[in-house]
This record gives sequence, C-alpha cells and structure tokens, in this order.
Amino acid sequence: MGASSHSGVAFQFTCPASWVQMIAAMNPCRCGHLGDPALACARAPRCAADYQARVSGPLLDRIDLHVEVAAVSAADLTLPPPAEGSAEVAARVAAARDVQRARYRDTAIRTNAEADGEALEASATPDEAGRRLLADAAAAMRMSARGYTRILRVARTIADLAGATQVGRVHIAEAISYRRQSPRN
Repeated sequence: MGASSHSGVAFQFTCPASWVQMIAAMNPCRCGHLGDPALACARAPRCAADYQARVSGPLLDRIDLHVEVAAVSAADLTLPPPAEGSAEVAARVAAARDVQRARYRDTAIRTNAEADGEALEASATPDEAGRRLLADAAAAMRMSARGYTRILRVARTIADLAGATQVGRVHIAEAISYRRQSPRN
C-alpha cells in the first residue's frame, strides 16, 4: 500500500493512498450565479464552460458522485424537516455496510467501492433492463471504462441501501444521474 503526503506552510499529514476520500465543491461559474434568474450570469453559458473546464476530465472521471445543490433561500429554512432524518439514514447505511461485509467476507474487499473484476461482476451485474440502460448511457455519455465500473459500484451500493438483492434498472438510472456528463461540442 502506498502513501500520500502533503506539506503545507503550517502543517503536514500523511494518509494511506487506499484510504483517501475527497469531497469537493465548486460554483457553477466564476460569479456563482448561473441559473439564478434574479442574479443571472451575463456571460452564461460560456462563463460556466470556461470555469468548469479548469477541472480536468480525468480527475472528474475519478469522482463517483456529482451532485448539484441549489442555493438555499431564507424561505427554505422555514420548511418542515425531511421525512427521513439523520438517524434513519444512518441506520440504512449501517445495514448496507453489514450486507457488504457479509458479501465480501471471504475476500480482502470491505465495500462495493473496492470491488473490481470478478467480485464486481458477481455482485453488481444488473438485470437485463439495467444492462441495456447502462450500455446506452455509456455510449451516449462517451463513458470511459473507469466511469462504467464506477456506475456499477454506485448502483450496487444504491441497491444495498434499498435492500435489493440484485442491481436493477432503477439503481443503474440513479447511479447514472450522479455522473457528470462531458460537455457536448
């Protein structure tokens, strides 16, 4: 197992290369107002394309989940809490992790994120409708082999969270929705 180090002005840390989890955020464009009708970006959509092009495609391809989050308004803060609270979500995640530990108990794999090759094929092969959807999406989105594999891993995890034994079309569709599409020329 390799290690990754980073030295900064005031700190230094080292972490195992197989244990890195990156969470990142960025504005949709340089001014941050793309899609906001009240503060519309005067240079849209070119501003967004130029700004987002600063992040390389190969880096984006290694990110499993891309989620757009709309700005929160003051009115949003008065809405009732979500139907499923943090405790319920934590319980579903714990149950899914238990399923994954059981699935991979005789291997060095701990989670779907680590599954590859035969292990991934055995655990994440979608039903026929899911396979067709993934094949169509892979072609339409010009998906790399890495992206295709990441879709399967995420879909397997979505199925685990839903308590499903097989990856289905609905799980593939949700996993695809988390992929960032390449800009169209």
